[in-house]
Amino acid sequence: MNFTGKTAVVTGGSRGLGRAVCRKLAEHGANVVFSYAGNTAAAQEALAELERMGANVRAVQGNVADSAAVKALMDTAVKEFGRLDILVNNAGITRDGLVMLMKEEDFDAVIDTNLKGTFLCMKAASRIMLRQKYGRIVNLSSVVGLHGNAGQVNYAASKAGVIGMTKSLAKELASKGVTVNAVAPGFITTDMTDGLPEAAKSSLLSTIPMARLGAPEDVAEAVAFLAGDGAGYITGQVLGVDGGMGM
Repeated sequence: MNFTGKTAVVTGGSRGLGRAVCRKLAEHGANVVFSYAGNTAAAQEALAELERMGANVRAVQGNVADSAAVKALMDTAVKEFGRLDILVNNAGITRDGLVMLMKEEDFDAVIDTNLKGTFLCMKAASRIMLRQKYGRIVNLSSVVGLHGNAGQVNYAASKAGVIGMTKSLAKELASKGVTVNAVAPGFITTDMTDGLPEAAKSSLLSTIPMARLGAPEDVAEAVAFLAGDGAGYITGQVLGVDGGMGM
């Protein structure tokens, strides 16, 4: 893979999966613009790390559920680097709870960030990519969006919706040089999984044929593949990175 001269926007790029994606794209030469919601310290750490790698990088604070913030993010990429070649929709939140106890505002918050935010970013980026006659959009869904999970009705709905939007937009843009795909991670080692009790981790591992949690880098490799020129004849697909859970 060679992303030299190409510009990538990664939402939620200051931590976890998003940060791993930023590193992977920068490692292969991409200019990187990442968004973050509010953790300035994490954003500064990510910015410094990417700069040490020699990357051209910018960090933009904003809420992906806000269309004005999304426009500012995409405008930054074009203003700073002249084009927008890759969009990775990674920003997401959880507000878990059993459906009978789930607050309406917790449902709305997850849908706004995970689903509406992905829609707004795709809408803004696709306009730029259509003018270029080139683009790669990679959306982060989840194994939960494919198979569901107790206590995550809101999250599952948002991630299933991302898959539907991916396939629909792929059909809209396929003849215009723009591909749209999704990656559906399984259980990945992140801040969220680090805080799980050992019993819960053991229960999770029993559902994974490969008998280990994934690493953020596993997901980043899949995203980079779909963002590369080698995946130019792949669109509307969902790539599971789940250690075999989806079999």
